[in-house]
This record gives sequence, structure tokens and C-alpha cells, in this order.
Amino acid sequence: MKKILLINTGGTIAMSQDQTTGKVSPTSDNPIHQQGHLLQNFADIDVLDFLNIPSPHMDLEKMLELSQLIQEKAKSYDGIVITHGTDTLEETAYFLELTLDLPIPIVVTGAMRSSNEIGSDGLANLRSAIFTAREDHSAQKGVLVVMNEEIHTATYVTKTHTTNLATFQTPTFGPIGILYKNQVTYFQELIRHEHYHLTAISQDVALLKVYAGMKADLFEAVLDHGYQGLVIEALGAGNLPPQIVPILEQFMEAQIPVVLVSRAFNGVTEDIYDYPGGGKRLSQMGVIFTQGLSGIKARIKLAVLLNAEEKVSIKQAFQGK
Repeated sequence: MKKILLINTGGTIAMSQDQTTGKVSPTSDNPIHQQGHLLQNFADIDVLDFLNIPSPHMDLEKMLELSQLIQEKAKSYDGIVITHGTDTLEETAYFLELTLDLPIPIVVTGAMRSSNEIGSDGLANLRSAIFTAREDHSAQKGVLVVMNEEIHTATYVTKTHTTNLATFQTPTFGPIGILYKNQVTYFQELIRHEHYHLTAISQDVALLKVYAGMKADLFEAVLDHGYQGLVIEALGAGNLPPQIVPILEQFMEAQIPVVLVSRAFNGVTEDIYDYPGGGKRLSQMGVIFTQGLSGIKARIKLAVLLNAEEKVSIKQAFQGK
């Protein structure tokens, strides 16, 4: 029987609903402890309560602590499952993808409904995650996110709906595998993995989403507040209102990396348009275009790169070269 470590960090999967008021909140006794014995027939499971927080309380420092904990415990287990709140699950999962290089499966899961709500999905998702973590073919696939009987890569999965159980999707590419009963089937694979070593978080990155007629003042605030990097969710394939361009020149002069993604749900960025604020001119200025990543994933990656022990070309890292 495979030996699996279950690391709890909190989130809806660890919450209960007040049947009188309808409020959902953390409880002192994690519901997973009350139900976890039902899963012991599938694997030899050890449980470690690392955190018990709502996922909006997660930050880069806690992500690093979690990554270091997994690194420390991995040698004693055949797979590791992490429970996490869904609001920031994709960010923590991608941080782990970038900072862990382990031979065993690492699986992140959560729940959209608390433990005592009708139709609660937590136990089912946890069961699926354990099946995935004990599966030999799950190794060497990077950090996986398992929700609603689908297996996604941490790099590209995103939360697409505020309440629907099928909220976690991978735009453009789709999931890399599915679960049927207790069977795990893979039909795609992430072809590129990258890993960086971090010991501390000292560099922070801002994220701005562009809109029609946007002025430069928010960009000026990022510059004034000392952020070490900036990610922009740009218009279309990678374009900006022209009034933003002068402030970006100041970022370039200060050697602050600026990474550009699209605010569009699907597709990739390209430096095509040659007009003030157009992608071609932004690229020539030194703005870094990247493909496939959302704004929040690009922010995680830029923060990891800036805080990594080994210094790499940020442009090459984002452009896969």
C-alpha cells in the first residue's frame, strides 16, 4: 500500500456551514479529521495540519514555507496531497511547481462547498487526489491540481466560476487526465518544467489589469512604492493605451522587469501591432511578452525569478528559451 502524506492548509474543504445563518467559516476541528478515516483503505495516510486559513490569507512567504515543508517530508512518502482553499489555489500550486523538483506526485485539491453543505465535494475531491497521488504515472508530471475528477497542471489551471463545482479548468489546452471511479488516466503531458531554489522572499511584484482609457497614475504608484517587478494584463494580443507608454519607459530606465500577458481568457500574446502602445513597440522598448500564463501566474513566476538564489535571464525564462 502506498504511503501518502496529506498536508492541510485550510480553505472551504476545512470549513463548516452554520445551518442557522448560512455562514461558512473555519472550525477548530478540521472536518477532514472526522472523515479522513474513510480514505485509509486506499493508502497509508499520514495527516499534517500545516495551516488552517482561508486561502485569501495565503501569501508568498507561506507558500515558501509550504514548499520547504514538502521538500523536507518528500523522502518519506510515495506521494503528497495538499488541501487548499480555491480562491488562491492556482497561485500556490504554481509556486510549488516552480520551486519543487521531486520524483513523487504532488497533488493539490480543495472544495467549493463546505463539509456539511448538501452536495459537498471536499471528500470526493480528496479521494480523487489520493488516487492520483498513489498512481505511478503521476510521477514526473509536475504539481497537479485535482478537482471534479479532472487532473490539471498547476501551470495552466485556473478558477473560472465563483461557485460551480467544475470551476477549475485549463483554457486552450484542457486537462491532462481524468479519474473514473478509482482509475487514473492521462492523455496529455506538460512538456516543459522549470525549477528555482528560494530561501527567502524579499522582492515583490505588482499586477495591473489594463482597461480602455487607463491613465498612468496606477503605474506611477507601483514605481513610487518600490515594487521590484510588474505584470500587466494587456488588451488583446498585447497592446496598451498610449498614455501608459511614457511611464513604462521609466520602468525600463530603472531596470524593473515588466512582463505582459493578455487579459483575454484564451489565446497568446504577440508583438504584432506597430502604433503607439502597440505590442511591437512595447517589445522593442523591452517589455517581456509571455505566452500561456495568466496575469496571476505570471506574477508568481516573476516573483520566484526575482527571489531565486540562481540568477537567470527573466526574458528567456518567460519566453521558454
